[in-house]
Amino acid sequence: MTTSVFSDTIYARASGAGKAGVAVFRLSGPKSHTIANKLIGKRTKVRDPKLVALRAPSDGVVIDHGLAILFKSPASFTGEDVAEFHLHGARAVEMALYEALSALGARPAEAGEFTYRALKNAKLDLAQAEALADLIDSETTRQRTQALGQLEGQLSAVAEGWRKLILETLAPLEADIDFPDEGGVPAAVAARAAPAIAALKRELSAFILNSGRARTIREGVMTAIIGPPNAGKSSLLNALAGSDVAIVNEAPGTTRDIVETRLDLGGVVVTLADTAGLRQTTADDIEREGIARARARAGAADIRILVVDGAQCVSRETLIAGDDENVPRETLALLQPGDFLIWNKADIASGAGCEGDSAFHEHTVSAKTGAGMTEFLAALTQSVAGPAIGGDGPALTRARHVKAAEDAMNALSRAEAHIETAPELAAEDARLAVRALGGITGAVGVEDVLGEIFSSFCIGK
Repeated sequence: MTTSVFSDTIYARASGAGKAGVAVFRLSGPKSHTIANKLIGKRTKVRDPKLVALRAPSDGVVIDHGLAILFKSPASFTGEDVAEFHLHGARAVEMALYEALSALGARPAEAGEFTYRALKNAKLDLAQAEALADLIDSETTRQRTQALGQLEGQLSAVAEGWRKLILETLAPLEADIDFPDEGGVPAAVAARAAPAIAALKRELSAFILNSGRARTIREGVMTAIIGPPNAGKSSLLNALAGSDVAIVNEAPGTTRDIVETRLDLGGVVVTLADTAGLRQTTADDIEREGIARARARAGAADIRILVVDGAQCVSRETLIAGDDENVPRETLALLQPGDFLIWNKADIASGAGCEGDSAFHEHTVSAKTGAGMTEFLAALTQSVAGPAIGGDGPALTRARHVKAAEDAMNALSRAEAHIETAPELAAEDARLAVRALGGITGAVGVEDVLGEIFSSFCIGK
């Protein structure tokens, strides 16, 4: 039977915060069953849900009526003895319960502490713990699917397979060190180990290459809507959001600060940011700050959408050349290949269609009437979600996963170079590759990253 490494007992609300019909409160640790039975007033069987009255230990007053369930170590989420109470989600009930639990020797859980205990008690590995946080934060079907796959151990199984393969490769390297006088051993070792190392490097390289897709699903895409004043940026934001997110007014410079909204485009969370109108000079200090923030957001965004007034542009050729007085050269320079150039106000523009060949995705639309918006939204969805197709299998979803795989690849490359001439160095590099890959699941050396990882968790998880 697994024994918990923790001596104290913790509690927290495991369901969402705020008033609710039902809330779940979790108690975990060596005293959890004893405390639960004291609140209930009688001994309760493990895994036998009962409708009970919880009473305050000080005076016996009923705190609430609800469901109580006990779980015995190690068959619980944390691997410890656990008690759960399903009570009414009222603030008064919650505070009375916490007062009683504290009086009986338990303490409030810290952020992510239940999951941290599950990790320490070998109920989850680190990749699965991260996946649990991602699942809780998921907003789209694709995010949920990716997080569930990782929580079920897809990435962990792949990473462990890599480690085992290197360990198997390490054995003949160690044999060469142990029997240095045997003729032909280095060549024989190289003949067996080199193909395995080369194949593993190819697989690691493919996972690193595809990590951008998985991280796009997990992290989403930041999009900045930029352009000159009164080009219709806020109207475009509202049209994409399907609601009046930003204030729209004919007066130039209405938008001073950044206004954001989030969309689900093809399973990818896209944050759309409407920014202040870009112009070269202004006497307004607030507008000047808004312009600076707009430029900064454009620089940090994954995709930029430059909106121009199709009724005001001199010509497409003039604008692309950077010579349009309404769209200064420095504004056009904010765009990168693959960004969007939107010719707005097609309902009043004299020319029919402004698109042409360029490094940008160009669309003619009317944010006011909706003309061209369907085609633009489809193109934007393809741009953000298209690369994420096929990202539902095992994947490196975090920067630290990619770093571990890169470190392993570098170590394997050094091992390749040393197999025949210096097997002792090759063996050491193989060990370093094993250690790097073990960091993905927390098998080795990850204490320094635990604080950063669990700081993203909420209380009660």
